[in-house]
Amino acid sequence: MAFAPSPIPSRTQYVLEAIKHAILTGGLSPGQPLVETELAARFGVSKTPVREALKTLAGTGLVVMNQYKGVTVRTVDAAMAREVYDVRLLLEPEALRRTIASRASLDGAREALIRAEEATDQAERSLANRAFHRALYLPCGNPLLARMLDEVRDQAALVSTVAWAAVPSWQREAAEHLVILRLALDGDADGAARALHAHIADFVQRAFPEGDPV
Repeated sequence: MAFAPSPIPSRTQYVLEAIKHAILTGGLSPGQPLVETELAARFGVSKTPVREALKTLAGTGLVVMNQYKGVTVRTVDAAMAREVYDVRLLLEPEALRRTIASRASLDGAREALIRAEEATDQAERSLANRAFHRALYLPCGNPLLARMLDEVRDQAALVSTVAWAAVPSWQREAAEHLVILRLALDGDADGAARALHAHIADFVQRAFPEGDPV
């Protein structure tokens, strides 16, 4: 029985996840050029799925497309980190308040904490951390608010990857996650929101201390 070749979308998704994993593990460094022909050879595909994957990654903020310089992994600096985390500071605590008020299930957050603790590499830990935060804001009852936070998830993960390479503070963040979850499970919306705000602000201040406070 003959099997049909894999459709382009599946190849694109494969390349997309592979490039994202390489970026979040430091296999592809900030500022590194991403050449379509080289990536196609690396993943055993044509240039088409590579091109589509790079477009998607540009949309999420993990790579930058420049007419003259081509495609590169996004560079992380204090300005970029503060821009991303400022959005989170404005939106995430309020989303968490609404999630707690709605008495939504927080089982996803519990599971994400376990995944983060059992992670075997930085990318798995980063993905689990993102899943934890998403489980807190997704049930907020406002789909637009949730989508706005989804849009900065990959960029926040890239900031974490660069920051952890310099200051491996993920154990501290894991302990803070546990405090946030306990407050949320207790129904303390204001306390959980304050803890989440401090968690986000302290991380970017610790990782990128120069400049004005967040």
